[in-house]
Amino acid sequence: MDKVIVYDTTLRDGAQGEGINFSVPAKIRVARCLDEFGIDYLEGGFAASNPKDMEFFEAMRSVPLKHARLAAFGSTRRAGVAAAQDAGLAAILKSGAPVATIFGKSWLLHVEKVLKTTPEENLAMIADSVRYLKKHGKEVVYDAEHFFDGYLDDPDYAMRTLAAAAEAGADALVPCDTNGGRLTSEVAEIMAAVAARFPGVPIGIHTHNDSELAVANSLAAVQAGARMVQGTINGYGERTGNANLCSIIPGLALKLGCALTCKPHLDQLRRVSVLLDEIADQRPLKSRPYVGESAFAHKAGMHVDAVGKVSRSFEHVAPEAVGNERRILMSELSGASNVRLKTGEMGLVFQKDSPEVKDVLRKLEHLEKNGYAFESADASFKLLVQKVLKKHVPFFELQGFSVVVQKADAASKATTTATIKVSVNGQAELTAGEGDGPVDALNNALRKVLRRFYPAIDSVVLEDYHVRILDPETATQATTRVLIDSSDGHDRWGTVGVSGNIIEASWEALVDSVEYKLFLDEQRRQAGEK
Repeated sequence: MDKVIVYDTTLRDGAQGEGINFSVPAKIRVARCLDEFGIDYLEGGFAASNPKDMEFFEAMRSVPLKHARLAAFGSTRRAGVAAAQDAGLAAILKSGAPVATIFGKSWLLHVEKVLKTTPEENLAMIADSVRYLKKHGKEVVYDAEHFFDGYLDDPDYAMRTLAAAAEAGADALVPCDTNGGRLTSEVAEIMAAVAARFPGVPIGIHTHNDSELAVANSLAAVQAGARMVQGTINGYGERTGNANLCSIIPGLALKLGCALTCKPHLDQLRRVSVLLDEIADQRPLKSRPYVGESAFAHKAGMHVDAVGKVSRSFEHVAPEAVGNERRILMSELSGASNVRLKTGEMGLVFQKDSPEVKDVLRKLEHLEKNGYAFESADASFKLLVQKVLKKHVPFFELQGFSVVVQKADAASKATTTATIKVSVNGQAELTAGEGDGPVDALNNALRKVLRRFYPAIDSVVLEDYHVRILDPETATQATTRVLIDSSDGHDRWGTVGVSGNIIEASWEALVDSVEYKLFLDEQRRQAGEK
């Protein structure tokens, strides 16, 4: 298939998503990242909307882009105002961006009820604006707002709005499903009509996800003749979001065989997704297709068995093609294949019907009946295997702990002190630590006592802490499951603890976290000696 242009609007349309607010330095970081990835166009912001977007455009004058072309966004001139006197168009020129992307109305409902102008004036607004920007040397992308809704109401007028932009010199025409309500069949049919009406003019597509069809509609539009796709990384955007480029790009490259500038860098897609979540301060969604942590996670035993034999039996693309990896989840649904593949990651090789595998499965089933969950606690599972196989040598042993929470009065902040006693190599150690809460205090006390023996634990960071009450109907007597995510800058791992007491459950997960770090270091040391 022909080359398809990828147009990213994360910094403009994506920034309109709830909870997303990019600073100027953050916007520059995003721009550099997407440019390196091979995105063709970067829409930097609404030039006339706020000072921050203009500050970004000014800053980008000293930031060379390797490939991407920077676009400033705005609307057509206002009704009754000459293009040369329109503040919005002036802001686009002031931005210095080589590309001007402007939107105009395609739906008579908006023309007459929202803009409160005439159909003919709206056509003049489109043509005048495009012509004015072209006169000033800009590449012009025309976004036809609400095009599909407008076409279904009055196809002739909707087409006339595109013709006004094309005849004025627009470099690309982009019908938009602004409300995100159109079905894929409608988008495909209408886009085919647009492509036939404007042969030789680059046609794009811009969709929103209000019906959860933004990706499907974008791909269908390309099949119907579109050669530019607009969207955002991770689907950020107003309401339910924009078309997710992290799904569209592999769909174009791997499913439709399109030529893309970013195709050589497709194995960096997950890295881009994760980095954008980090910059936008968004929690990564595990279930995202292609790039999510769960995108290639297998849990059911028969699935794991099959994918171990032929990967494409349960994987529609190779995980590594998009920079992701296969994960084998352990749970009560696991079979011998799960255990064998998972222990294989540990360098342990067992036959399918080996007694060791059966022992692990029995222990796993017993623990999960009592509330344990190992899907997000790989480290606890690996330590469990070591214990079942009687290969685990504890790095320290708990002899006891206490936690005291004190609050002097209603106005004061509560303080927590944890006292622990552990044995390291037969040597008893007693110490105390303070923290913002019981887990923090226990963590600080444990590090304090172990640091002398294992200095490497200073690199461990507790990144997240999850608590779930497993039987809320029993209130305070319910079983508590605690999950802790940890990292040392090189590896990341999850651990689990379960108890009727939240502090005891937290301690169990915390101990597994530290034990696993020391276990990893010991494995690395042994591998280096070999």
